[in-house]
Amino acid sequence: MKKYLSILILLFTFPLFGQAGDSLVLNFREYLGYVKKYHPVARQAELVIAIGEANLMKARGGFDPKVEVDFDRKQFKGTEYYDRLNATFKIPTWYGIEFKGNFEQAEGDFLNSDETLPDDGLYSAGVSFSLGRGFLANDRMATLRKAKFFREQTKADRDLLINEILYNASLAYFDWLQAYNDREIFRNFLQNAQIRFEGIRERAIAGDIAAIDTVEAKIAFQNRALSLTQAEVNLRNKALELSNFLWMANDVPVELREGVIPDTSLQGEIDLALEIMGRPLDSFTLENHPKIVSLGLKIDQLTIDKRLKTNQLLPQIDLEYNFLTETPEFLNSFEDQNYKGGLNISLPLFLRKERGELRLAKYKLRDAEFEYANASITIVNKVVAIYNELDSFQEQNRLVYDIVDNYRTLLDGEERKFSFGESSLFLINSRESKLIDARLKQNELQNKFFKAKAKLFQSLAINPEGI
Repeated sequence: MKKYLSILILLFTFPLFGQAGDSLVLNFREYLGYVKKYHPVARQAELVIAIGEANLMKARGGFDPKVEVDFDRKQFKGTEYYDRLNATFKIPTWYGIEFKGNFEQAEGDFLNSDETLPDDGLYSAGVSFSLGRGFLANDRMATLRKAKFFREQTKADRDLLINEILYNASLAYFDWLQAYNDREIFRNFLQNAQIRFEGIRERAIAGDIAAIDTVEAKIAFQNRALSLTQAEVNLRNKALELSNFLWMANDVPVELREGVIPDTSLQGEIDLALEIMGRPLDSFTLENHPKIVSLGLKIDQLTIDKRLKTNQLLPQIDLEYNFLTETPEFLNSFEDQNYKGGLNISLPLFLRKERGELRLAKYKLRDAEFEYANASITIVNKVVAIYNELDSFQEQNRLVYDIVDNYRTLLDGEERKFSFGESSLFLINSRESKLIDARLKQNELQNKFFKAKAKLFQSLAINPEGI
């Protein structure tokens, strides 16, 4: 019940529809805006941006300061073996450098000699860093850089997803419009056939023409009725396909009711709605294409991976130096003769793992570069081909309009000749069939022209801002 109530609210109150006689007109531009706002795929595309932001936050977490506290105590049969406290505050930075502050305190009967500390504990402040592996490139640095590129990539991917759903929604609308125009053609010619049949029957009763002409007129009327029935079914099916793109804010799908019709004066609306008006071929720039932007950012991320894997070939050289003091409140108590330091060096003998990972990183980068090059030439050629197709359709539309006018002129002339008794019903039906075929061809050609514009919209990967 809630679903049908929502649909009624949509059909009668939402500004998506305009009134046209007894029908509600579903405007193309507002329809696309509704799809962009409420369709699950379009809303899913917005989640891609959120995922990119969350991934960036996660990467930045690698540079968060950290507090570590380690407390260990052992007491058995009244003897306190040891009581150890080690508290550390660490601040990681960009180039593998980490600042650290530490407090240690230990007491007990069974402590190691190197654990002997002042009664009030021992403070230290120092730094640790890597001179080889991890200095110019490390996991934290690489992860954050890739996350920044990934965030920008998600914006391009979002535009591609929204563009794709609007493209498919446009095709569904154009098919619905063609089915509606076809239905209207058969409806109008059915009325003509009915009027002609009734007129011929009256003339046959009056004895002006042979009675056999009524049979031919009735057959023509029945053929038109059959064609109209088939067109009605096709129109309902196309309306259902269009309904796949209509959703409400609460994720409830919407079905078009019987009185909703497409906008038949769509010619000047498409370019504005798809935002392809004023975009000549020479204004096309490949660098701003979302697909190219996305692939470029993917290459940037893989380049960072390759640099990281190259850095892994260096030896691991970790240095640490800490000033020691019992009185940290006095800065002059940090003297260089009281310190704790260390050096750690390691290097695999064959580096097979590291060399293998570097080789894989290079292959992935090369693969992405091939994909980038292929996508670039494919997009350019596709855009050029669509512009050529649009130019051709303009000429085809001009020709088919002239053909329809000529067939209409022939039909009108044949009907006048028939009224003077100089023609036959067979010729009228033949002329009318030719006109119907031409009108249907006109609708089909118009549909292809509109779809070519939609393909241009898809090829340019436009995410329209005005809907």
